[in-house]
Amino acid sequence: MYTFLAAIILLVVFTFFVVNLPVFGKLPTGDKLEKIKNLPNYKGGEIKNQSFTPVKPEGVSYWDMLSKVIEGNEEGSPKSAMPHLKSDFSNSEQFKLTWFGHSSYLIQVDGKNILVDPVFSERTSPFQFLGTKRFAGTDFVNIEDFPPLDIVLITHDHYDHLDYHTILKLKDSKAKFITSIGVGSHLEHWGIQSERITELAWQEETSPLANISFKAMPARHFSGRLFKRNQTLWSSFILKTKNNNIYLGGDSGYDFHFKEIGDNYGPFDLAILECGQYNKMWPNIHMFPEEMVQASIDLKAKYLLPVHWGKYRLALHNWDESINGVTENAKLANVEVLTPQLGETFNLNANLPKNKWWKNL
Repeated sequence: MYTFLAAIILLVVFTFFVVNLPVFGKLPTGDKLEKIKNLPNYKGGEIKNQSFTPVKPEGVSYWDMLSKVIEGNEEGSPKSAMPHLKSDFSNSEQFKLTWFGHSSYLIQVDGKNILVDPVFSERTSPFQFLGTKRFAGTDFVNIEDFPPLDIVLITHDHYDHLDYHTILKLKDSKAKFITSIGVGSHLEHWGIQSERITELAWQEETSPLANISFKAMPARHFSGRLFKRNQTLWSSFILKTKNNNIYLGGDSGYDFHFKEIGDNYGPFDLAILECGQYNKMWPNIHMFPEEMVQASIDLKAKYLLPVHWGKYRLALHNWDESINGVTENAKLANVEVLTPQLGETFNLNANLPKNKWWKNL
């Protein structure tokens, strides 16, 4: 009896210790929590999407999901190392962008450096000994390689967009952080001073630097780093610079918000949309290739840049299925798709990256 009680106590203590590890972050409290509770889409103790968005469709069980994940896919990762190009991080007045795989990219414009969803850990997991590793060849850049950062934008708090280990490396930088409401509580918990953080609810806007503004807009997704979901917001963002109008998609399933944003704030010079990690077992929170192309049309985007692929295997499809599907559907719809290699720096004025380099892997 005493042995059993001792085991229960040890289990409780261990569980308490694990769930309080800093990597899980910290949920909003006090005034921040009250502001979230006053959001028009906060209902029943959590933030809601604009459209009904079930975690899974009818007829699909969590066991179905788990069994498919365990089964895996031999074509889920490339057979050879991902190639990369040498980046150009020199100061730039005109808009230029460097993609590092998945959803991490550096925007340089008007002499400023803006890093979006920086994730440079080996795994998108709370524990670096659990989960699938990043693709070979994608570890070519580190935070220390970047020029001085002015802005770090975090779209939402999932591990493949908000990386604890990367944030720790940015703690002593002078960068300002812009993020969805509630996510700042994680950042503060990890040592980022509150005065460096700006949280936005949908339709809120901030202009942290001359000629540069960010406006948080809806997305169709969810949030959470531990057990409790949807206590912090997920967003897309409109980035306005002196000469550019850019849409930063963040994670999102397809919905009417793309057309509303396109009608009210478009046209966009570039739409950066999430490509990959979709499945019929979670059809509402990530877009299928044909939906992504339609979203670009809805947004009235001149160019479409697919991200959220090319670094981590977080779904069951072949590693290159998403980019193949996007380029094929885009050709049929007469949408111009940009396909830079990892590390490749490009601008929107000349030598646009359209090579299907992944076909050689």
